[in-house]
Amino acid sequence: MPNDSRFHILTNAELEGIQLPKLFTFPFCYVPHHLCVLASQHLREYIDSRQDWREELSQGKMMGVLVVQKDNEVGFLAAFSGNLAHNNNHEYFVPAVYDLLSLDGFFPPEETQISEINAKIKCEESSSNRQSLISQISEATNKSKAEIDAYRELMQKSKIERDNRRREGVDEASLIAESQFQKAELRRIRSRWQELLTQLKEQLAESDRIITEWKTERKQRSQALQKRIFQNFVMLNARGECRDLCEIFAHSPQGLPPAGAGECAAPKLLQYAYIQGYKPLAMAEFWVGQSPKEEIRHDGHFYPSCKAKCEPILGWMLQGLNVEPNPLEASTQPIEIEELYDDDFMVAVNKPHEMLSVPGKLSAISLQERVQERYPQCDIQVVHRLDMATSGVLLFAKNRIIHKALQNMFASRQVKKQYVAILDGVVEEHSGIINLPLILNPDDRPRQIVSYTHGKQAITHYEVIEIKEGKTRIYFYPETGRTHQLRVHASHPDGLNAPIIGDALYGTHASRLHLHAQTIIFVHPITGREIYITTPCPF
Repeated sequence: MPNDSRFHILTNAELEGIQLPKLFTFPFCYVPHHLCVLASQHLREYIDSRQDWREELSQGKMMGVLVVQKDNEVGFLAAFSGNLAHNNNHEYFVPAVYDLLSLDGFFPPEETQISEINAKIKCEESSSNRQSLISQISEATNKSKAEIDAYRELMQKSKIERDNRRREGVDEASLIAESQFQKAELRRIRSRWQELLTQLKEQLAESDRIITEWKTERKQRSQALQKRIFQNFVMLNARGECRDLCEIFAHSPQGLPPAGAGECAAPKLLQYAYIQGYKPLAMAEFWVGQSPKEEIRHDGHFYPSCKAKCEPILGWMLQGLNVEPNPLEASTQPIEIEELYDDDFMVAVNKPHEMLSVPGKLSAISLQERVQERYPQCDIQVVHRLDMATSGVLLFAKNRIIHKALQNMFASRQVKKQYVAILDGVVEEHSGIINLPLILNPDDRPRQIVSYTHGKQAITHYEVIEIKEGKTRIYFYPETGRTHQLRVHASHPDGLNAPIIGDALYGTHASRLHLHAQTIIFVHPITGREIYITTPCPF
């Protein structure tokens, strides 16, 4: 039996009737194994008992469990992402891969140095002398402009007077002398103000130089510290091979590790298991506490590992394990395509769920390719798209002219769309409008987040059809067509706060995503007739 306080044994009674997994969890899309659910319940009981952590955990944190086996004993390891209570080491949890907060490490003193530079920069930027110079420059600039503009106006009036006097026969030499004097005076005014502004700006430039030097030093120290940190995160894989984060991310799209890489729950769990000689069986991560403001996280729900930080790391650490195939790889088996509408210009088909709308990174054939095979003489172009997990009406143009015309109709909101969904929760209002702007989460593709600063407008009308056993059947009428719009609008706390059943990204797994594009209505761009295309909801 392992003598390890971080190894939490699952009893024979708990294991009874549960078959151990044959393949390890694919961390980016999974249904949590029964043992992971059991382990997460134990972990939840423990963290709920810690009154000293209650306030911090209520703000939201990702937790992870790794079911492992050693010496015929099955148990689990637990981890949290980041740190907890300003500490990386807690007896119940596996330790950090590298403890940044260790007082005898290089990070705290270097962080102190960087903080001191930040304080110097802030002090200089807010110093009374610098603020006075900025104020004097602004005041002198405004005064110089006002004086120069006033003198130019005087010169203009003088010119008019000279023209009148010239017509009266006044001596031309005196008029020329007056004009030359005024031009010289304008140059003197400009020179005087320019000299003052130059003196003030030179004094400010010295302050700028000091700030720039400190910022350069801060940047150099930060980059060196970051690199040193990443080099100390030496990650194992199941073969016992080692690579640091700089090596792991060298061939990734971003090239460099993002901040916080290696501090998520999943890498911590695998690293500790490998070091201690445990056999990893299954893994899951779940959220506790409030949802972040922009992202969608529900307390107690399981979530896949993040992409930007964890995908390269886990891609390395899982080498040597027998891992489940990627469930996102759609089947390449032939699927019968149901046509809903067909004429010389366009075709509409009933897209099966878990089929790509258009060719993508996955190896599976897309619906566009299947339609192209059926109409080889046409240049098939998809007019709009449905998520891979969504079923329903999908419209294709048979040539590029019709494609452009139909896309313009979608863009100008001339096409009416009706979706059917079943939500995991009760929606109190019978109908309403959701207006939450969306943008891609660059650190966790393909998730979308709500951002009132950078997001694109996304508007959805909804109508509740039925509420039964805590579930809501609903119609969605999207006014815009943003990626994952209906899924986010359903799940987000500021939307309906009830995720679509089967939404693995924003809710929980089920047999399928319960979202179906049931109907589209539009005016035919060639015939002018109203086209009504619908297909029954399969759930």
